[in-house]
Amino acid sequence: MAKYRKKPVVIDAVQHRMGEQPYDLAQDVIAGTIRYQEDGTALIQTLEGVMCASPGDWIIRGVKGELYPCKPGIFAATYEPVE
Repeated sequence: MAKYRKKPVVIDAVQHRMGEQPYDLAQDVIAGTIRYQEDGTALIQTLEGVMCASPGDWIIRGVKGELYPCKPGIFAATYEPVE
């Protein structure tokens, strides 16, 4: 199998926290792309279908404006802050 490296792409992301609805995602809530549940999870309409973000997961906006959840360990291994 050939090896590939991920392209360096800057993304927007916010960490999902119990009981918080970040202002950055307000338009996505209005559009129905994100639905917050009473148990603290967020249901996110992704390009692959509905995915669940648990508190502590990161919600990422991809290069086409799409949203998707990412577990904290994977996020830390894949991304670093941009100045």
